[in-house]
Amino acid sequence: MAILGAKKFQNYIDGEWVDAASGATFESTSPANGETIGVFPKSGLEDVDHAVAAAKAAYEEWRLVPAPKRGEILFRFAQLLTEHKDDLTELMTHEMGKVRAEAAGDVQEAIDMAFYMGGEGRRLFGQTTPSELRDKFQMSVRMPVGVVGAITPWNFPIAIPSWKTLPAIVCGNTVVFKPATDTPALGERYVELFAEAGLPKGVLNIVHGRGGEVGDRLVRHPDVRVITLTGSRETGVEVMRNAAENLKHVHLELGGKNAIIVLDDADLDLAVEGIVWSAFGTSGQRCTAASRVIVQAGAYEELQSRLVGAAEKLRLGPGWEEGVDVGPVINERALEKIHSYTEIGVDEGAKLLTGGEVAEGDGLGDGNFYRPTIFGDVDPQMRVAQEEIFGPTTALIRVRDVDEAIRVSNGIEFGLSSSIFTREVNTAFRAMRDLEAGITYINAGTIGAEVHLPFGGTKHTGNGHREAGQAALDVFTEWKSIYVDYSGKLQKAQIDTAS
Repeated sequence: MAILGAKKFQNYIDGEWVDAASGATFESTSPANGETIGVFPKSGLEDVDHAVAAAKAAYEEWRLVPAPKRGEILFRFAQLLTEHKDDLTELMTHEMGKVRAEAAGDVQEAIDMAFYMGGEGRRLFGQTTPSELRDKFQMSVRMPVGVVGAITPWNFPIAIPSWKTLPAIVCGNTVVFKPATDTPALGERYVELFAEAGLPKGVLNIVHGRGGEVGDRLVRHPDVRVITLTGSRETGVEVMRNAAENLKHVHLELGGKNAIIVLDDADLDLAVEGIVWSAFGTSGQRCTAASRVIVQAGAYEELQSRLVGAAEKLRLGPGWEEGVDVGPVINERALEKIHSYTEIGVDEGAKLLTGGEVAEGDGLGDGNFYRPTIFGDVDPQMRVAQEEIFGPTTALIRVRDVDEAIRVSNGIEFGLSSSIFTREVNTAFRAMRDLEAGITYINAGTIGAEVHLPFGGTKHTGNGHREAGQAALDVFTEWKSIYVDYSGKLQKAQIDTAS
């Protein structure tokens, strides 16, 4: 790609492209073959402070811009994303490693979010309610909070920044954005297009660098009022602890250990298709990935046979090549972690049905490729059935009936996504009620959220907030209640109501 190579990139602060104060840099490389994507600033505390100061200054004017006008900039941004969708898709196949169709879907989600949140500029609904007193009017309105620190992961490097920055900006906040160090070029292009859409300087700033320096300073900075993070449970706990001193708004989207339930009456062809897509799409590197498949005994053997056959037909390769089903995992550390869980599963007594090895040959040895892996005869308490692997690995668990299936599905510390395949409508509605997860799919996999419904989970998956839909606005606004008394006299609520 012409846009890749030794090009040097910069931070974007207060409308200017600048190097890190220290001059330090790091490289972004492709997980598929090690090619250099670009050189980026390795920022530190001084750079974060500069960006926060710019965002804080810009907030004073941006919060006064009428929300419909803020929304119009988001509409222009959506149009630019649409125009550059092919370029962003191609870049993502190189920098993050997704296959082309999935990369295009990632960009499309940001387009959808930009159009949706642009519309919120003409909504941002509050409430009006009747007063208990005569000649008195009352309403509630959403108010922006201030500077937002947005810390995003590498697995959805365009979509997730859109989930965080777009609702924050349309609500009148300003943002300091720290993209993952594995996908900085995509973060850079995101900000470039937003600036081209006419966003005023200082409203969106990008600071590249490591979480231990850039991310931690954002979390602790007294002028950052909101932190939104997608990451691991361990990182989320640390962020909450470090943000507590300044009583920040903290939004956390953390891990998942999602299950697909397949009952005896399920359409097995459809179930296998859903499992393959959910377990091995994005090489399993999704918080919503199906890393457990809970199967009723009557369907177990047939499902296992079909699933193994389907997995072994998947083609591995660079995401930009046609006909590739599964791309690389993000880096060598991820490769080592995924393989360590294969060894753990074998040691625990699970049956390795297919995969379980680093892929080599046909040029795959130049990148971080892992063969789609399926374990059978997995006990629900095994580590491969309890812990998030974040790779192309899934575990088959046999159960007697739907009661046991729901218990096993709920028997983990996470609660993000869930799925059940059944033709019985009563069972489906019971699963909707009883599965402990923020998302439940009926006769579909565990992935495929749309931007106009809330996204997030229960238990250790987060801290109760949601992304997407109108629920996202609650992260980036505070409620103000307003009372207007036009009686011409002092009226005391709850005291004068009897008169």
